[in-house]
This record gives sequence, structure tokens and C-alpha cells, in this order.
Amino acid sequence: MILSKKVPIAVLISGAGTNLQALINAEKNFNYQIQLVISNQADANGITIAKRQGIKTIIVEHSKYSTRENFDSKIIELINSFNIKNVILAGFMRILTAKFTQQFLGKMLNTHPSLLPKYPGLNTHQKVLDNKDSEHGLSIHFVTEKLDNGPIIQQAKFLITNNSTVNDLKQNVKLLEHQCYPQVVDWLVTGKISLKNNQAYFNDDILDTPLKYVEHRH
Repeated sequence: MILSKKVPIAVLISGAGTNLQALINAEKNFNYQIQLVISNQADANGITIAKRQGIKTIIVEHSKYSTRENFDSKIIELINSFNIKNVILAGFMRILTAKFTQQFLGKMLNTHPSLLPKYPGLNTHQKVLDNKDSEHGLSIHFVTEKLDNGPIIQQAKFLITNNSTVNDLKQNVKLLEHQCYPQVVDWLVTGKISLKNNQAYFNDDILDTPLKYVEHRH
């Protein structure tokens, strides 16, 4: 069901903006509205994508701030000035401070290109190949203070073939992200998911139960 008034979200990016584009493409089918896009990189292609759609864009270059805390404080100030409560990380390549994560605790999502808790951090596709894993995928999770360690809301995975390359894995993960992320963002803004006692919950009219993982096969 689409609400009469959509819920504003801020999307934080650093690069190409493919997940941002997927969120924009799916916006008409869900209850969120991208009101603000912030990038820490002036040349991020995602800024061009957002501008084409008439979305407010702001560049805050982290290199111009002496500390992570000062940079994060500026981002918090901007988001609050738009009265936005929900924050979506879409390829935002910055480690957030405790001040930032606490400010939006339970209201901030990230998508990570691995089946967490496997392979937090960078170079996940290469690590999967190096370890000869049989499957790979993504994890969408609440953002907490510890990097890539927030409660998982949804995972999606696919089988790895013998001749898979890093680029193959990257493209397969992106395809799943584009399918899954808009739906999970909708769950967040409509209150269908919540963070309680460091666990992800799916809320219904009767009771709260731990959210089940949803798997997709490529």
C-alpha cells in the first residue's frame, strides 16, 4: 500500500550511484522519497544522477575537515536541517563515527557486498574467489558503531561458477542490490522493520518476531 504522503530520506554516496539510481527508479512503487543526496566526493557520478531528477544535492568533501567527528557533524547538521529521519548509505565510502551512528540508530541502512559476517570491509569479491567459496551475495543491515556489524535485515545470494571473475561477482551483487534495497528501504520508512536490543525485527499488528532472511538465487 502506498501512503498518501511519502517519507523523506537522505541518501549518502561516494561514487557511481548505481544503487541511488535503483532507488530513484523504484521510488514510484514505494513509500519513500529521496529528498537529499550528499556525497563526500565532488566528482561522484551519483550527484549527476540526482541533479537530473531534480533532487537536492550537496557535496561535503571529507578532505576539507580536520577530523572525522567534524565531518560527521556537518553531515548530521545538513540532514537535520531538512527534517529527515531516515538515512540510506548507497556506496558511501566513509567509516562513520559513534556520534553519527547514534544520531540515526535504527533509522540508517547499509548494503554490503558479502554474506556477512563473512568479509566485512573492502575487496569482498576477491576474498570470495581467493577462499573458493561456493556462493556469494549481499547483506542489508542496520548501521551501528562497528563497521559492517549491524543486525542483518535481508541477505540475497547466488552460486559461484568455476569461471567467475571479480567483475562477474560485482555485477551479480549489484543486480541483487537493485532488486532488494528499495523494498527494505520501504520497510524502514513504513515502520515494518525496527532495531531493538541490537536485533532486527519485523513488526506486525500482533507481535514482534525476529526478521527472517530472504534469499534470492541468481
